[in-house]
Amino acid sequence: MTSPALALGAWKISNITQPKKAPIDVLSIPLSALGFGCFVYGLSGLGEAAVHTPILSPWFPLIVGAAVIAIFILRQLQLQKHDRALLDMRTLTIKAFTIPAMMMAILMMSMFGVFILLPIYLQNVLGLSTLQTGLLLLPGGLIMGLCAPTAGSLFDKYGPMPLVIPGAILFSLLMWSLTFIQPGTSFWWMLIAHVILSIGLALMFTPLFTASLGALPSNLYHGSAMIGTTQQVAGAAGTALFVAVMTMTGSNATMSDGVTVAAATTAGIQTAFFCGAIISIAAVIMAFFVKKPAGGDHDLSH
Repeated sequence: MTSPALALGAWKISNITQPKKAPIDVLSIPLSALGFGCFVYGLSGLGEAAVHTPILSPWFPLIVGAAVIAIFILRQLQLQKHDRALLDMRTLTIKAFTIPAMMMAILMMSMFGVFILLPIYLQNVLGLSTLQTGLLLLPGGLIMGLCAPTAGSLFDKYGPMPLVIPGAILFSLLMWSLTFIQPGTSFWWMLIAHVILSIGLALMFTPLFTASLGALPSNLYHGSAMIGTTQQVAGAAGTALFVAVMTMTGSNATMSDGVTVAAATTAGIQTAFFCGAIISIAAVIMAFFVKKPAGGDHDLSH
């Protein structure tokens, strides 16, 4: 599927910028891999530490990752003065770009966390098979894909706020509703919840992506690298965080007398969803500050 998409893109998409040679800073690549990798690994290790004592404390990779990320950022700030940064931080000085980018990071964090926990809940708690779980989650994925073109058309007519605000509220409400799941929750309710959650995400992703990149000046069109990086890191961190919270809470619940494995797993997933619901509030607040880009015709000094 990837090859036809690449061929179609090369045929239909025209380059509107002036191609130029982009130097790659050799040191920035291992710094980014080590920093972000250690940080995500540390988050995932928190859940493992709740089950048994690990050889290496998860706080060690967390601290190392945070320190290396700080060094990476400092190096990018120096390199961007000469247009050699692997990740140009000047994009974050533009409010119209930063707010949608932060919202997308929050959405990716919550979305990947939810999408990794829902199959665990459906199979380990409700007892659905792998096939049944896939079929239950299929409508939401299809609807999200089908809603994207419509969201893009509405964005062109009305701007981002009429889409982003209802989408963020819908997303947050569904996150809060997932904190009330029980071992006996109907799978039909889970199907409806997943579909509504997917609609809320679809209302936000296209407008946020367009609003963020549309706010950049021509010399910072490579800001898509910042979007891609924050999305990937936030998605990985969200998955690690949600699973770690679920594991820690579920492990503690299992130690109680008379608590079944299904009840302990549900308690862990409820707590993880509660963390996601708290995070979703920030997305709702930021949704009111997303503006339609003026065209990105302003410029930043080098």
